[in-house]
Amino acid sequence: MSESYVYYQGKIVKEDDVKISVRSKAFNYGLGVFEGIRAYWDDEKQQLYGFKLKEHYERLKESAKTVNLDFDFSVDELIEGTIALLKANNCRTTTYLRPIVYNDALDIGPTLDGKDAKVVIYTQPLNKYAGKSELSVGITSWKRISNNQLPPRTKATAAYLNSALAALETKRAGFDEAIFLTDGDHVCEGSGENIFIFRKGKLVTPPPADNILEGITRDLVMKLAKEELGLEVQERSISRSELYVADEVFFSGTAMEVTPIVDVDHRTIGTGHEGEVCKQIKELFFGLTVGKNPKYAESCTPVYDK
Repeated sequence: MSESYVYYQGKIVKEDDVKISVRSKAFNYGLGVFEGIRAYWDDEKQQLYGFKLKEHYERLKESAKTVNLDFDFSVDELIEGTIALLKANNCRTTTYLRPIVYNDALDIGPTLDGKDAKVVIYTQPLNKYAGKSELSVGITSWKRISNNQLPPRTKATAAYLNSALAALETKRAGFDEAIFLTDGDHVCEGSGENIFIFRKGKLVTPPPADNILEGITRDLVMKLAKEELGLEVQERSISRSELYVADEVFFSGTAMEVTPIVDVDHRTIGTGHEGEVCKQIKELFFGLTVGKNPKYAESCTPVYDK
């Protein structure tokens, strides 16, 4: 088996050489933030493209700032390190990247004093995260964390216990994925994805005020819908029952990409299959992930020299 490398504290090192103590605050209290990034492989060009690296690392910096995890690496340095890491691992398939900034202090107590923050990035091959082309989802009884509990716009490692509990509940009930409601009973998002509905000719998605993660893929979907499909896009609160009567419902996210939802709480959505709007957005999305749309070429960072 070939050696696996990670980016650790500004250097490319062997993965086995990175050790995290059982005393680490990251392990004991979940004191860290992270990102999920994809690099897309284009077999025709024999090229790998880091997708929206700048946006992801800007969000990582924002997450770290919010929870007082100070680290010195700039966005440009993280991008350079990511390219070097993908090359070191000779990644020649669509690949998922997981950058993590974590509090590695060893003293007792869940304190966020800004010291001992470390940065690590690892890679793994990832094609279809969902494992299915169409999803059945259920509303979870667990509520989405709110902004004054654990800021949802921050991708904090500790926050994903909330997601894990929701996914566990709905998967045990026979669904593929969960949908959260807010404390005010508005539709929020999936366990790790943003959500859209298409109804009465408009594309609608919950606003940041409804405790969503401000998704990078979400922003792109809204842009594609407006600029390429000419749709009216609304950011507004969505009620649970509005999901049931929508013409289309779909998820968006770095791991999930653009994936249709065909059943919510055992109610068939639309025709029971992927809708036309989701299909068109998905086609546009996958076309631009490997640099085939010049209008969005800045979203793709080629890894290998040609």
